[in-house]
Amino acid sequence: MLGALAASPAALLAACGEDAATPAEGDATSAATGGAAAAAAGADTLERVREQGFVRIAFANEPPYSEVAEDGVSVTGAAVEVPRAVLARLGVDELDGVVIAYDAMIPGLQAERFDMVTAGLFMTPERCEQVIYSEPDVCGTESFAVLEGNPGGFASYEDVAAAGAKVGVPGGSVEADYAAEAGVPDGDIVVIPDSRSGIEALQAGRIDAYGLPSLSIKNLLETAEGLEDVGPLDGVPVACAGAAFRPSDEAFRDAYNEALQELKDSGEFAEILESFGFPSDVAMETTAEQLCAGEG
Repeated sequence: MLGALAASPAALLAACGEDAATPAEGDATSAATGGAAAAAAGADTLERVREQGFVRIAFANEPPYSEVAEDGVSVTGAAVEVPRAVLARLGVDELDGVVIAYDAMIPGLQAERFDMVTAGLFMTPERCEQVIYSEPDVCGTESFAVLEGNPGGFASYEDVAAAGAKVGVPGGSVEADYAAEAGVPDGDIVVIPDSRSGIEALQAGRIDAYGLPSLSIKNLLETAEGLEDVGPLDGVPVACAGAAFRPSDEAFRDAYNEALQELKDSGEFAEILESFGFPSDVAMETTAEQLCAGEG
């Protein structure tokens, strides 16, 4: 069970003072000091969350990646249950989090509003320049929700671009990148605040297709009328996410990775993912290094 969904500002880490250095040794000393400070910060974050018994996380309300229950407190989903099991191995038994839009996740992490992002935040080279990731956890393909019969004949973002159609995507998402890379004009890429709004926009004709991970589309269409699922989309690779950390929290990330590998080796990782309909083999055969290099 998630403790509370209201965001709590993370405790600010103590600022590290800079030692004076002569001009000749300044660069080397600064680099060494920065590296030591980053390692200490990561160790401090891990120690803090262990002592307080909970970690502050950010996640999205996008089943089956994550889903807030009707009680408004508990949350589940593959992107939450894997970190929950990993953190338990690190001695942290509770998650205290906030539901947040994808485009606010990295800025919020950098601003120390929370300690990590566990939201199915797919790894891209651009994101890897701003945060450090754990090894992969949740992987999946991409699909469209379209009107029944797929009147536009869409099978890819390129098809949307060629038709001059409008596609809905979450703000700051990889789907927005896929659309732009396929040549969909900015004016035809419609930012959707949440999945339910996407379905309503599609049904009302404000967009012609709605792009999300395949399992998210499948989940949404279970209760939507007059729509169908098109996917996996042509020309879109399988994408993988991982837990995202501040670059200064490398020690925390490394400890998390060790526990994540234990989870994978035990078989529990596969059980968790498969219970939500996700494959486990891709995440176990792919590395964060590959994904951050754009080789996924």
